[in-house]
Amino acid sequence: MTDTVAPRPFAGTVSLITGSSRGIGRSLAMSLADGGGTVVVNYKKNDDLAAKTLAEIEQRGGQGITVQADVEHPEDIERLFAVVGERYGRLDHFVSNAAASSFKRILDLGLHHLDRSYAMNVRAFVLAAQQAVPLMRDGGRIVTLTSYGSQRAYPTYANLGAAKAALEAWVRYMAVEFAPYGINVNAVNGGIIESDSSAYFYDVPGMPPLEDVLAKVPKARMGTVREVSDVVLFLLSASSEYITGQTLVVDGGLSIVAPPFYADATPPLSLPPHPGAGTEPDA
Repeated sequence: MTDTVAPRPFAGTVSLITGSSRGIGRSLAMSLADGGGTVVVNYKKNDDLAAKTLAEIEQRGGQGITVQADVEHPEDIERLFAVVGERYGRLDHFVSNAAASSFKRILDLGLHHLDRSYAMNVRAFVLAAQQAVPLMRDGGRIVTLTSYGSQRAYPTYANLGAAKAALEAWVRYMAVEFAPYGINVNAVNGGIIESDSSAYFYDVPGMPPLEDVLAKVPKARMGTVREVSDVVLFLLSASSEYITGQTLVVDGGLSIVAPPFYADATPPLSLPPHPGAGTEPDA
């Protein structure tokens, strides 16, 4: 009897993930490491957290390096990709995960709020893609993370939601221009995900309670960072070769519902229990 060897679908690949010392980026880095990949862990300022992420990547059988760079600044983006080029000479996957913005009403947004949100989210993605493509000489994958605020309007999210919508438009244009180079470009649009970001958002004064919002979501719960990162992982895999210019939505059904909500309905319109509830399976 021979031992079975676990598949290593990302062996020999080099992936750069911005903001990968925590959250969705970190979860993706772990999955790539499980697949034998090399991961460039980008972070803004927490050296210890980045080092712990890299240590776990190595424990899982992957390889990688950490690179401090604030993608809000163009010179940091150039330095980040220069390190990748010098160290590996190539790049297979670029995932634009780092994001930041201000959660305010439109009338309360200042010029610096608008400028920083654009620089951190939209400009950073475009400049990074310009740096990534020359390193993808054998083709590659580019994925950016967006959110349901790109499609739906809700309190305090205009500044970031508009930026996320712009990212999805850039994905479509990049997909067309980069396809001749063998590079696929896609987005993953997340709903309410259990992370530091959502915890911060639902702590904004005046925001409706999270439990009331989740009652409106068909899946009736938050998503996990792993559920989002697994979709990104699919888009980086060989299985997604014929997918480009698309936005895949991971939101538990949130973006398909509208008022009046089932959660607010009463009998006989409220959703009944599962039709199989209370029945015993056949012996």
